[in-house]
Amino acid sequence: MRILMVCLGNICRSPLAEGILKHKAALAGLQFTIDSAGTNGIHVGEAPHHLSQKVAKKHGLDIGSQVARKFIKQDMHHYDKIYVMARDVMEDVKQISGSDFDPGKVDYFLNILYPSQNKDVPDPWYGDEDGYDEVYDLIDATCTKLIEQSLVSPKIQNI
Repeated sequence: MRILMVCLGNICRSPLAEGILKHKAALAGLQFTIDSAGTNGIHVGEAPHHLSQKVAKKHGLDIGSQVARKFIKQDMHHYDKIYVMARDVMEDVKQISGSDFDPGKVDYFLNILYPSQNKDVPDPWYGDEDGYDEVYDLIDATCTKLIEQSLVSPKIQNI
């Protein structure tokens, strides 16, 4: 199973989702390949935001070696599942993918917790450190549910 987490800049939400899900998948013995990307490309080559790294470290995760990259059209073919963090990210993924967009592969990340509600993961970039803690908790709960679903239903692993 190859999973891609996508946000705008690939320095706040998607690196946290990548790090948390990698950790949980490894603990569960799941053979997932997990990566992250951003749609705007502004932070390409940068490490995750210092507050994303800080909140991850508070929970025993080191995401500091991740490097931001831009979502590209070819990602639509390389990944089995692509999770977007927000509505604007979904629109960007559709635009970048063009005719290669596959609605069966792309979903809102929070639909794992709140099916069919298309809720956004708040972007902590615009707030203070508390926002990063809240986003971490939301992403962590969503990753936990994804792992639980994967263990209960093996077909989820082959989406």
